[in-house]
Amino acid sequence: MADIFERLVKNYGPLGQHRERAHGYFAFPKLEGDIGSRMQFRGKQVVVWSLNNYLGLANHPDIRKADADASENFGLAYPMGARMMSGNSNYHEQLEKELAQFVSKEDAALLNFGYQGMVSIIDTLCSRHDVVVYDSESHACIIDGLRLHVGQRFVFKHNDLADFEKQMQRATALIAKQNAGGILVITEGVFGMAGDQGKLKEIVALKNQYDFRLLVDDAHGFGTLGETGAGAGEAQGVQDGIDLYFSTFAKSMASIGAFVAGDRTIIDYIRYNIRSQIFAKSLPMPIVIGNLKRLEMLRTMPELRQKLWDNALKLQAGLKERGFDIGKTDTMVTPVYMLGGVEEATAMAMDLRENYGIFASVVIYPVIPKGHIIYRLIPTAVHTDADIEATLHAFSETKAKLDAGEYKVEAIPDMAEAR
Repeated sequence: MADIFERLVKNYGPLGQHRERAHGYFAFPKLEGDIGSRMQFRGKQVVVWSLNNYLGLANHPDIRKADADASENFGLAYPMGARMMSGNSNYHEQLEKELAQFVSKEDAALLNFGYQGMVSIIDTLCSRHDVVVYDSESHACIIDGLRLHVGQRFVFKHNDLADFEKQMQRATALIAKQNAGGILVITEGVFGMAGDQGKLKEIVALKNQYDFRLLVDDAHGFGTLGETGAGAGEAQGVQDGIDLYFSTFAKSMASIGAFVAGDRTIIDYIRYNIRSQIFAKSLPMPIVIGNLKRLEMLRTMPELRQKLWDNALKLQAGLKERGFDIGKTDTMVTPVYMLGGVEEATAMAMDLRENYGIFASVVIYPVIPKGHIIYRLIPTAVHTDADIEATLHAFSETKAKLDAGEYKVEAIPDMAEAR
């Protein structure tokens, strides 16, 4: 019989194989100082484009005061226990009520974490007879939730409506054949890597032709899209057609937790059956009260969302003017696509950080195909024109070096030595 640990340490996985060289620099880096557009990385100030602090609430003085006051008044322990048993409060229910009203749904249920929440929602909703149809570029939390689903699932090509209909026809035929179950469609309001919105309007329109329920993960759209900031469904005019609206507090609200909103009957079902919440401690009071303050500011300070979009459009326009490929993004998420190997991407990212003071997340193989590089830039309301200009200058110069072959090296440098 093999030792399970021996098997694991022989293969650390596609990302773990680089741990000794990348840890502390490309993996598990430490950004220090007050959260903002400029922070400290390994003792140097850098312009940071890797934080989903869309509205700049993470270090807003009103938010810090609300968090501090709640911590002083309640501590981190209260309320104790899972909400179903002893961990409920008027504040938890108030936050659920206000969230539901904000996204135009009857009710909402709080979740401790976004990733865990989505995995558990899928597990709670779907039986072995149900069929799930989902977008191929869905977030890992959706994919992992589907791994728990014992029924059939069909994936459609990203935002491809023709393929979506093909998979819906397959799903409909299977439901008819087994004479049991229903269809759940899952997609995203904003796809966090490419920055394009999901085809919510078109998918909702197909409800007239196919019988399904729609679950939308709008982690990046909540607070950033729509006339009031209620998300991608509002922006596309189809919020009513979304049966379950899900989002996390970790993006525009710069906090912890998540929620799912929909008709009261189905939210009540989730509330009484979602095992990850029934058997987990309730969200601590400072987080709940802090999220109430964040939601208030999200609702009443549209200038934060406007500043986010001003910065995003300036950044994107500047990149396009300089000939960069930013794909099909129609949101603030700004991918920059380039060609190059792992070693070139590593050397370029190091040059950006060490010599230009630009900290941007770089995505390479095995996350994306070999020979490709993606920088994902996340504009926020606290970035400045100076941040944007410095970044455009840095990308122009390093891209010229990349094209000239200056980043071709034999191996990824060992960054762990400097830890």
